[in-house]
Formats: sequence, structure tokens, C-alpha cells
Amino acid sequence: MTTLEALPVTSTIPARTPKRRRGGSTSHKTLGDWAILGVAILIGLLIAVPFFLILINSFKSPADYNSSGPLSLPTGLYFDGMINFWERVNFPEKLWNSFFISSVVAVLAVGVSLLNAYALGIGRVRGRTWIVLLILLANMLPQEVLLYPLYFMFKLVGLYDNQWAVIIIFVVIQSAFGTYLLASVLGTFPKEILEAASLDGANRWTILWKVVYPITKPTLSVLLIFFFIWTWNEFLIPLTFLVSNAAQTVPVSIAVLQGDRLMDVTTTSASALLGLLPTLIFFLIFQRTLTRGITAGAVK
Repeated sequence: MTTLEALPVTSTIPARTPKRRRGGSTSHKTLGDWAILGVAILIGLLIAVPFFLILINSFKSPADYNSSGPLSLPTGLYFDGMINFWERVNFPEKLWNSFFISSVVAVLAVGVSLLNAYALGIGRVRGRTWIVLLILLANMLPQEVLLYPLYFMFKLVGLYDNQWAVIIIFVVIQSAFGTYLLASVLGTFPKEILEAASLDGANRWTILWKVVYPITKPTLSVLLIFFFIWTWNEFLIPLTFLVSNAAQTVPVSIAVLQGDRLMDVTTTSASALLGLLPTLIFFLIFQRTLTRGITAGAVK
């Protein structure tokens, strides 16, 4: 019997390379990169300064504001400005009005935009280019041009001083932009996917909801967020068509009280802060959705 000599065991596992730090980069930043970063930081500071001024002046008393000015920090927290504005305008009612109008407009405008773009981008209707151009030109009209004819039209149909008048107007305005954007996106939609769905027996509605909608969902989510914020911040049309106090939105209620000269500077800052917080919270909640939607739309 032969004995096996012990052989040295050699490891075949390669040596582990040191881990790179998270976020590390092998390339060095150039002077242009630092310049772009500096400009971005400067723009961010310029955007943050007004919000900072509103924030610190919202918690100042009128005496504190008169003695120290708008740039100093408050010596103590003063909540009477927010309470006064909350009670004067019935802020929960105005908050609900803005949320209701913005939500309905965002959902309906996205739906109308998808249907229009599906017909123009994939349906290949005749005169598609001219229709898209006409929609783009209509979207570029200033709101002041629309006030006079819309006022008499909604007066005739009995929708003046009604929230649905504002909803209908903004659905048409927002969907014009959405149609132009989605029509260009769906114009490059892969024909192979549509032909494969047609061979499987899918009709146009099935193709829309089972094929087109899932692929364009990130873009639709971005439009939904933008339409909500744009409608929330609208002022001229709600001011014109919502004259009763119970139907007004948050921006209109702030402007009405400022026009009546019923508020001091600190109460005005508090009203601006309360009007800004809902959209800021909405944006922070859907920030990931917005980022994913823009990224998915940028990558084929």
C-alpha cells in the first residue's frame, strides 16, 4: 500500500481588492465641474432665501418685526399671525377647495391627454402635424385673452361662480400641453409591439390599456404631479370665476385679505407659509415618483 504524501494546498480564490468608498470616483473633477457645482449652489441659495424670509417672519410679532426688521431671527415664537389668518379665511375650507380642484384637474387632464395623444401619436389621424401645432398654439395663448369669452360662456350655462367652471378650463389648458408632450412620445412608440398585440387579437382599447398605458405610466405620473402643482398655484382664473368666499382657493383667499388691508406683515408671511406648505409636502411625498418618471422618460 502506497502512502499519499501531503501536498501543499494552494488557494485558487483571488485576492480581494479593497472596496471603493461609496460614491467614490476615479476621475478628478475639472474646473468646469466645480464651476457648475458653484452655480447650482448659488441658484439653490437664491431660491431658498425667500422661503427663509417667509419662515422667520411668520413667527414674529408685529412689534418684533418693526424693531428688528425682516432679516433678523425672531426673539420668540409668535403664532397669532397664523391663527388670525386661519380663522379669517376659514383655511380648512380653502385648503379643501384647492385640493379638490387640483386633484380633479390633474386626473382628468392626464386622461384626456392620453386619449388625444393615443389618437394622434399611434392612431395616425389625418393632419396629425397640423392638429398638434394647433394645440401647441392654443396652449401658448395668455389667460387674459380667454377671460372675456369664457366669462360670458359660463354665465350662459349657469356655471359662473362654480368650481366646475375652473375645473373645465384648466382641464382643457393642461391637457393641451399634455397632448403635445405625449403625442411626440407615442409617435416613436415601437410598431413591433403594437403589431404583436394586434396579432394576438387585441383591439384598440386593449392595446391602449394593456400595452401603451403601462409603458407610458412613468411619464403620466410626472404630468399628474405637474398638473396638480400648476393648478394649485393658479390665481387669475380662480379669482375671476370664483367670487363667493366659500368657493375660493388658497391663493385667492390670501390675495383677497391682502387687498382688504386686514393683515400686517407677519400675518401676511404666515398666510404665505400656510399656502406654500401643502404643495411642498405634496412634492416631497411624490419626489421619488417624479424622479423615476423623469429618468424612465429619458432612457429608452
